[in-house]
Amino acid sequence: SVGPYILFVRLYIPHSRTSLPASMFSRNDFSIWSILRKCIGMELSKITMPVIFNEPLSFLQRLTEYMEHTYLIHQANASSDSIERMKCVAAFAVSAVASQWERTGKPFNPLLGETYELVREDLGFRLISEQVSHHPPVSAFHAEGLKKDFVFHGSIYPKLKFWGKSVEAEPKGIITLELPKYNEAYTWTNPTCCVHNIIVGQLWIEQYGNVEVLNHKTGERCCLNFKPCGLFGKELHKVEGYILDKSKKKVCSLYGKWTECMYIVDYAALEAHKKSGKGTVEKKSSKPEVEEISLPEADTVEVIPGSYLLWRIAPRPVNSTEMYSFTSFAMQLNELDKDMDGLIPKTDCRLRPDIRAMENGDIDLASEEKKRLEEKQRAACKTHSKSDDELKTKWFQQGQNPHNGSQDWLFSTGYWNRNYPLLPDIY
Repeated sequence: SVGPYILFVRLYIPHSRTSLPASMFSRNDFSIWSILRKCIGMELSKITMPVIFNEPLSFLQRLTEYMEHTYLIHQANASSDSIERMKCVAAFAVSAVASQWERTGKPFNPLLGETYELVREDLGFRLISEQVSHHPPVSAFHAEGLKKDFVFHGSIYPKLKFWGKSVEAEPKGIITLELPKYNEAYTWTNPTCCVHNIIVGQLWIEQYGNVEVLNHKTGERCCLNFKPCGLFGKELHKVEGYILDKSKKKVCSLYGKWTECMYIVDYAALEAHKKSGKGTVEKKSSKPEVEEISLPEADTVEVIPGSYLLWRIAPRPVNSTEMYSFTSFAMQLNELDKDMDGLIPKTDCRLRPDIRAMENGDIDLASEEKKRLEEKQRAACKTHSKSDDELKTKWFQQGQNPHNGSQDWLFSTGYWNRNYPLLPDIY
């Protein structure tokens, strides 16, 4: 019934936290090289990393940061024209990775059966995620509009590889957005993320690769290219692309930076601008060497005449650098309100002791707890493999993505009924 549900949503309004209980630790005294030198070319999911290289969030919480710019989905829903909707969805796809800028800490690997929920009445959504596989590590999520106006879901397998000076994270998995009002579904994949200078020098992040957003109903698509940095850092953080109508004609161009903003301009206007010899250039004239990339100042994107703004990143809080470079949204993800106690299931990452200890500034306890939880998980997996009794996922099941036929994890409902019997004891 509607009554208790509205009451429950109201419990979640005070997302008020503006800082973490303790500042982050300096990583300067720790050598990552001593751990990683044996691992070149290996996948990192099987290597135990010291807690000092983490940030106090689970990967399930990190995934939830896709939802920070939910207003772009609401904007798409308010547009009666399908190309206008595609512009908003493309901006949402870019904004979903914006929180990664300067985030060089590694989120905690979720334990099998771990869950995370977030209800934001102010942003108009609720989300549930679950760690559905341990090897390979797969995280599934399902978000929906509180007015049943959209569904956003996917599963991510973050394939991490170490390449000597950098760690590359390839987020395998399909992301789907459904807009029931128009009977439309959009799918895309995320770009590859790379953290550079992990052995020595200033850490910096780039995203690269092609992302194609497809509207399965109309056949319209948006092709986005997250550009690799290039030799002098000229292309750093740049995203460029275009929208194709159903007859494959380019109707408009998108450009900007995933760390800053995205603009849209008529395709003909862009071509004319290029012909006039004013190709897009940076306002900054400095050419940093790749090893010493400086982070961008505000507004380094040159605006082409006739463009309009699709999306701009929200400013980070003033204390962000002492707080793992968290956004205001990220700062609130692990907040444990007393009203949640007894309401959320015991598998929710807010109740996870190693993340809580790190957030509170107790690095020794965080390290001990992380080790204990990993050993507990290994023992549980061993017991289950001996008895041929598979650990069953609770809220998602494997199936086919209804729009592109690929293997996916689909939400099996029931979570929001608030009845949680027989949950695994993972903490």
